[in-house]
Amino acid sequence: MPEFNQQNAYASQEEDVFFDDGREIELLHFVYSRPDINEIRGNPEKVLAAIDEYGRTKKYLMNVGEDKGRIVTDLIAKVKPETMVELGGYVGYSCLLFGHAVKKSGGKRYYSLERNPEFGAVIASLAALAGLSDVVKVEIGSSDASIQRLYDSGALKHIDLMFLDHYKPAYTTDLKLCEELKLISKGSVLAADNVIKPGNPPYLEYVRSSVEEKRKRVQEVNGHAGPDERFQQKTAGQYAKREGEEKLSARKGNPNLVYKSELCHSFEPTGEPDAVEISRCVDEES
Repeated sequence: MPEFNQQNAYASQEEDVFFDDGREIELLHFVYSRPDINEIRGNPEKVLAAIDEYGRTKKYLMNVGEDKGRIVTDLIAKVKPETMVELGGYVGYSCLLFGHAVKKSGGKRYYSLERNPEFGAVIASLAALAGLSDVVKVEIGSSDASIQRLYDSGALKHIDLMFLDHYKPAYTTDLKLCEELKLISKGSVLAADNVIKPGNPPYLEYVRSSVEEKRKRVQEVNGHAGPDERFQQKTAGQYAKREGEEKLSARKGNPNLVYKSELCHSFEPTGEPDAVEISRCVDEES
């Protein structure tokens, strides 16, 4: 387990309200009002540094952060994805960090799926500032609807690498949708954030299950359901104020896919322990 550098710690996460309270637009003004804005333009690293400065000196931001971000950028360098998709973009930190890494590795497209249009506008603005608009494409809407829309339009045919960092109960259902559409298949790689804090038992159970175990469970799938009861109410109801009651499709996915998973321990940008689950689709049984 690596050590966390406390000098780089973000401000502490507030107990009740820690996002969607205006800080996202405040971040934009903070970045664009910097005296060195002309040096920042076209430089992803400097835009990321400005976001980090806001998170450290002003208010907490629910970003992936440097430590966990390094796990995924190292993965990008190995996988060299032509197409990468992130579920949940927030203010664009992961989009800039990973989109830049995809571009450097020769990739063509980084899709950032974000359902909040204000957050999506922040992502697009900062991606343009960083000079990544040629690679980054921001899609606004619920994650499942955006996946289906991109598939139906022919824009998204296969996902080489997917970063999951959105509504925690939707990790498993969205992965299953991608499996059903054959966007995820042998060779695809998944990187799931926040599997320790706040945790995601249903997702870890799914990607770590054998084909036989998944085939047994698929018989129980029917209709729609709310968030899995193993999620704490704070996590399950995180977006209830703006979005209302969550409805998740109880999808079957493709239980024949075989994943090889690895838990990579790291830290939240505040210094709290967390981990990224890396899952490689290594086979498909008949």
